[in-house]
Amino acid sequence: MIIIKRVTELEELQGIKKLQDANLVNNMGKEESDKEGFLSADYSMEFLEKMHDACPSIIAKDRDRVVGYALVAIKEVRNHHDLLADLFNTIDTHSYKNNPLKDEKYVVVGQLCVAKDYRGQGLTKRLYNHFRECLRNDYYYCLTDVAIANNRSLAAHLSTGFVVISSISYGGIAWNIVLWDWTV
Repeated sequence: MIIIKRVTELEELQGIKKLQDANLVNNMGKEESDKEGFLSADYSMEFLEKMHDACPSIIAKDRDRVVGYALVAIKEVRNHHDLLADLFNTIDTHSYKNNPLKDEKYVVVGQLCVAKDYRGQGLTKRLYNHFRECLRNDYYYCLTDVAIANNRSLAAHLSTGFVVISSISYGGIAWNIVLWDWTV
């Protein structure tokens, strides 16, 4: 039985890292990454621990195995990883409903991944629903970026309730910035 919960143990962070490594674009073939989706950012264990200390992430576990995760990134960790800093800095240049996002209470999904053999079972939606349930009292919006080339990921985000608010390019990749409004 798969449970959705917040990270509470070091072994769970290690499970996130293992799943991340298996799905990094540089560790996959082009055909597989086009079909299955991919991760762009490689987060070290040290950084995952920093993120966890600031605000624990959400995981899907099947017995002792982490089979999915949604990393919680808050403003306090933004400058500890270059790609994440770029994302926060980019978000801060945009507005939503005529309000500058830099002045709003928002949380970023630092990365989301579901193990290949667990895809198609609604885990992305379950991870995001738990993410929202845990954080909606502290934040108005949830934002992240999705590589434009990652069609599978964009479809999953849109079906969850995210909307594209901008398209940008950084790190040599074109991205959609997506926002989920938790105030509605």
